[in-house]
Amino acid sequence: MNDRAPAPGGLALIETLVNTLSLDTGEDRLAAEFSLTGPALAEATELREALRAVCRAHAGHGAPDTGAALTRLLSKAPLLLTIDAEGTATLTPADPAALPSRIAAAIATAAADGTWPRLKACEAEDCHWAYYDRSPAGRSRWCTMSVCGSRAKMRAYRARKGVSSPTGTSSPSGD
Repeated sequence: MNDRAPAPGGLALIETLVNTLSLDTGEDRLAAEFSLTGPALAEATELREALRAVCRAHAGHGAPDTGAALTRLLSKAPLLLTIDAEGTATLTPADPAALPSRIAAAIATAAADGTWPRLKACEAEDCHWAYYDRSPAGRSRWCTMSVCGSRAKMRAYRARKGVSSPTGTSSPSGD
């Protein structure tokens, strides 16, 4: 769906995780994409939806307690502070195979460099695809202007003009 470049650094992992579920088709690639089954799959599904909620909040569409679920899910994700030969400090997952630890390290790094709030979810109700907002003002609203943005603008135009949609209705929600 998204024609944007992938998010930078560890945010690409989060973007990939959130985008394993296509809301418009219902296709869910989480198990295959991350080779998960059983309880690990259930935990990753909950993690994915908590991340989607936070990405929606970054775009201005979140509930007041959006971060609570993500905080709970990542509270037991162990991280290590590593120092390289030049003295640069980095947070790394204690268990590189554990998805929650990898996500926690990515968020911590992105929060430190200021890129975390730019990982957003598309405003379109049938999409919510994660994307990295590279716009100068950080106010991008859709994963792709050519699909979700165009649909939203056409709906708004039809609503303003009272024009019937191709389905014959004049509902603002019609395509």
